[in-house]
Amino acid sequence: MGTTAGAGALRLPGLHGYAVEFSPYCPGRVACAAAQYYGMAGCGTLAVLEQNEAGIVLLRSFDWNDGLFDVTWSENNENVLITCSGDGSLQIWDMAKTKGPLQAYKEHTLEAYSVDWSQTRGEQLVVSGSWDQTAKLWDPAVGKSLCTFIGHEGVIYSTIWSPHIPGCFASASGDQTLRIWDVKTPGVKLVIPAHQAEVLSCDWCKYDENLLVTGAVDCSLKGWDLRNIRQPVFVLLGHTYAIRRVKFSPFHATILASCSYDFTVRFWDFSKPNPLLETVEHHTEFTCGLDLSLHNRGQV
Repeated sequence: MGTTAGAGALRLPGLHGYAVEFSPYCPGRVACAAAQYYGMAGCGTLAVLEQNEAGIVLLRSFDWNDGLFDVTWSENNENVLITCSGDGSLQIWDMAKTKGPLQAYKEHTLEAYSVDWSQTRGEQLVVSGSWDQTAKLWDPAVGKSLCTFIGHEGVIYSTIWSPHIPGCFASASGDQTLRIWDVKTPGVKLVIPAHQAEVLSCDWCKYDENLLVTGAVDCSLKGWDLRNIRQPVFVLLGHTYAIRRVKFSPFHATILASCSYDFTVRFWDFSKPNPLLETVEHHTEFTCGLDLSLHNRGQV
């Protein structure tokens, strides 16, 4: 992966990062959702960072009156981002404006922990997941949610759109399940009893519409084929604390990355007999956010 070769660092004093997302438009540009006091109290900051010859610089920052837990870039405007926060609200920000947010939507009754912008063509939809056990569907141009998805029996930690199937998203929950939803139908499409522990993260393979990965408090990563959910396609072991986030590579069908409360980032190739490719130990605290660049093959 070449991950450890050109590592850069930027410190945001008093803030703890929860999520990072590369811009789909500008190579080297990253949004970071952060919170004070480990997200338990205090305010939040959306920081937009850029890597140039001088290193990593802070391009823009916006403050919110509660911790920010996730961030997603607009797929139709390079300056627009959406965050979600501890007060249950979603915020829309425009980097072209000095102040913000443009709008805030407050419908979730507990912490909004996940937000994602649809990846498939022709759709401009956002999905959010919350500790109130619901997922909500949004059109950023409409001032209220379009639909609420009910079924999880625990906190929703992660909601991720399929990059292949329009209107389809996955959710991972403290109720130990991975669930697949279709925005055209109100009920859950598929329930996968993924782990015997809280599931904190999930992601779709970029090369296979039927393959997802989950990461959980039991320190394991599991691959799931939606056509046969009786047992996982693969199980990856090595983390020593809960896995906080997992992402498939945009360039390789069988490579993925995970980060954990064990302070590490690990790279895996599930097609190999020894799947662990590399363990990166750059962080000195919980590693909560992770993304792989769409532009630069080795950049994480």
